[in-house]
Amino acid sequence: MTIRTNKISLRSAALIAGLAIFIMAMAAPFAEIYAFPKFFVPGKAAETAKNILANQGLFRVCIFSYLITFVCDLIAAWALYLLLKPVNEDLSFLSALFRFVYAVIALAALTNLVSILGLLRSDFESDQWYNHIMSSLDAFKSGWYFGIIFFGIHLGLLGFLVFKSHYIPRILGLFLIVAGLGYLINGLKPYLFPTINLDFAKFTFYGELIFMLWLLIKGWRIQEPS
Repeated sequence: MTIRTNKISLRSAALIAGLAIFIMAMAAPFAEIYAFPKFFVPGKAAETAKNILANQGLFRVCIFSYLITFVCDLIAAWALYLLLKPVNEDLSFLSALFRFVYAVIALAALTNLVSILGLLRSDFESDQWYNHIMSSLDAFKSGWYFGIIFFGIHLGLLGFLVFKSHYIPRILGLFLIVAGLGYLINGLKPYLFPTINLDFAKFTFYGELIFMLWLLIKGWRIQEPS
């Protein structure tokens, strides 16, 4: 009797990871850069709540976009683990674990936005109602940004694995390490240097996008290591 095992090739893992990151690159900016700023007005709970009430459809799409982003993070964590497993299985697993933890934290934080949907179904509006919505938005952001710390560590480990591999250009590993440092500094900023108003990841995240393009364009050419 012959037992056949279905093994996902490095090429398939590269394409799955590339597609997952590509979907995130579409969904996350829509939610974070386009939709969320239309609702959230810093320090103004009543105005923020009224913005959500006036744009409930967009608010729901915003939540769904965040959901798609974080689910794709789980898929990318799995695919990247398979892709870098031949380099160092244990370190590849650890890298995937950090991204998995980040995604779980982000999904848990997203429940704060989902809870607002329940508040919108009520007709009761007051200062307490406004503040509840505002605190839910703040809790989502705080939880998600805390998870960014784990995401930054993931990118750093991923960059090291890419640099040590023989089937992915080393320069991509360096780009990922720099991107990871940017996210890590951003995540630690509220705790270590809260007075600095600078988004470091805004200048370093390009490494992740370059890696995504390589996975989609060149990933299908990866040769299985002997």
